[in-house]
Amino acid sequence: MNHRRLLLVLFVSVACAARADEAPKSVSLFNGTDLDGWHIDVPEHDKNPDARNPFIVREGMLVSLGTPGGHLITDKKYDNYRLEVEYRFANKPGNCGVLVHSSKPRRLYGMFPQSLEVQMMHENAGDFWCIGEDITVDNMVKRRGPKEEWGVDGNKRRRILNLTDGSEKPLGEWNKMVIECVGDKVKVWVNGDLVNYGYDCTTKQGQIAVQAEGSEVEFRKLELTPIKELSK
Repeated sequence: MNHRRLLLVLFVSVACAARADEAPKSVSLFNGTDLDGWHIDVPEHDKNPDARNPFIVREGMLVSLGTPGGHLITDKKYDNYRLEVEYRFANKPGNCGVLVHSSKPRRLYGMFPQSLEVQMMHENAGDFWCIGEDITVDNMVKRRGPKEEWGVDGNKRRRILNLTDGSEKPLGEWNKMVIECVGDKVKVWVNGDLVNYGYDCTTKQGQIAVQAEGSEVEFRKLELTPIKELSK
């Protein structure tokens, strides 16, 4: 190998190594053992400290028991990331959700933190629910209703329908939901199907939360991968 070829090989090797070092590393938000890195907000505990904790670890899985209602919230705030969630309803189908860009606790109905909820309710996975924050989607009137009724509080039209309700697996099987938050954009996939895409979100960062909202749900994966936002 001549001198020039050797230098070229060395240059390419160094460049590849540098790119590998710069590659974002995925982190699991749940360690499979306990709820380290999270805190619980359950309003029922205010008046009844002995009420059960609706978030437990069982057989290496994070489980939302559904009641009493509340949220399991990350201690840290995040922005520009891809969150992979693998979940299934443990017994009967029902309601749950993953909240991104979470901030002020109990912003809505004395229960829900200010956030953008990505719905997991059976047969509605991927809907957006605006909780003190807002987001825009294409075909907004069709998917949210009359514009004069839109809002982010109370009984306003806070729900934005997803693009398809046919992407969930049969009950008892594991679903994979991917939520990608980059800048003011949020994309959601369910089992590989793009089910929602919003932009002009009113916030770009915050905590991540999991709901207890009536139904028992098992989570076997909550993995976050940072994404570098491209400059505009």
